[in-house]
Amino acid sequence: MAPSGKPGREPELPPLREIIKRFQLTAQKSLGQHFLLDSNLTGRIARVAGALEPKHIIEVGPGPGSLTRALLAQGAASVTAIEKDRRCVAALEHLQEAYPDRLRVLEADALDIDPASAAPAPRIIVSNLPYNISTVLIVKWLRSVRDIDLLVLMLQKEVADRLAAIPGNKIYGRLSVITQWLCEVEIAFNVDKRAFTPPPKVASSVVVLKPRSEPAAPAEWDSLEAVTAAAFNQRRKMLRASLKSMNFDFDGLAIEPTARAEELSVEEFCRLARAHAAAKNAAGD
Repeated sequence: MAPSGKPGREPELPPLREIIKRFQLTAQKSLGQHFLLDSNLTGRIARVAGALEPKHIIEVGPGPGSLTRALLAQGAASVTAIEKDRRCVAALEHLQEAYPDRLRVLEADALDIDPASAAPAPRIIVSNLPYNISTVLIVKWLRSVRDIDLLVLMLQKEVADRLAAIPGNKIYGRLSVITQWLCEVEIAFNVDKRAFTPPPKVASSVVVLKPRSEPAAPAEWDSLEAVTAAAFNQRRKMLRASLKSMNFDFDGLAIEPTARAEELSVEEFCRLARAHAAAKNAAGD
């Protein structure tokens, strides 16, 4: 079959293990690389993202291109693959030749790339993220989440659980609050570590972040970040101690001063953030 870049007419591609051998793609620990080669699994991840035909996909850390293939095969309007490892950039050339109009490879650090500049709207992010930068990347993307329609991310199960944790859970924390303030969070499914080459030391999960049309409650990012940092950095202390320097009127805010950070809802943290912002503005800071 002749190669074609058009959805619905898939080109014949060399086996991924052949690509790995040809380009000597031993996974680099320093880059957090764990390659996912099971086409059934990558296809399942792509399907979690829904209908891809009208969507422009951003993929971070494509490696040899296993998930990239699945996204293209499922009809994504385009895929922008951001890859830091020059060996993997070279290994993706066969896919660029097969999909010349639909695959773009950027040799870059994803931390330096703004999603809005990487791909046109409607854009979604679908990635098996390098585990060593996954949390930093998520926080970066949340800052500009209005530019993103959906995020489907393979993460360490521990990180996915933190994103979805609810008040009262011991792993509920700053990342939980900030993420749920801006997105609906769903863990789609878990993935055994044996599915990867080489296997990581931990289990993984595919998590879906659906940006809300409006934040869960009004708040400013910087104030919410300041309040959650202070509260969770001393999570064993009551709020009246951990947030003492912020001089909150807990009674006026209808928040129990003897509560601990992990007991507060996202809305209650937003209430504290609004009070923090108001105090800063009143002080002229």
